[in-house]
Amino acid sequence: MSSSNSSDKRFVYREFGNDNSPALERPISELPPQQQNLKVQATRKGRKGKTVTVVSGFQSKPETLTDLVKQLKTQCGTGGTVKENEIEIQGDHKQKIVEILTKLGYKAKISGG
Repeated sequence: MSSSNSSDKRFVYREFGNDNSPALERPISELPPQQQNLKVQATRKGRKGKTVTVVSGFQSKPETLTDLVKQLKTQCGTGGTVKENEIEIQGDHKQKIVEILTKLGYKAKISGG
C-alpha cells in the first residue's frame, strides 16, 4: 500500500545550505585567560524563579569551557552547564566564582546587582 517514492522522502527548502556546514562556523580564537574580561552575575530571568550565576565574555573553545564548568561545578558543589558561550552555575555563587576564576588567571568581575 505504500508508495515507494513520494511519501518516504521529505525535502526541506534551505536557502543557505545545511546548518552544520563547516563553512558557516565562525573560527573561535582562543585567548589566554589574562586577556579575557569575564562578567559574573546572578540572574533569574527565564528560569522559573531559580537563581543561576552566569559567567559571560569568554573567548575560548568549547572544550575549554567544558573543562572550566566541570571545575566550577565541583568547587561550588552544584550543577551547571555551558550555553551559547556562557557558563551557568545553579545558585548564587558570584563571589566564589570570581575568586576561582581569578586564581586561574582570568580577569573576572561581578556585574549587575
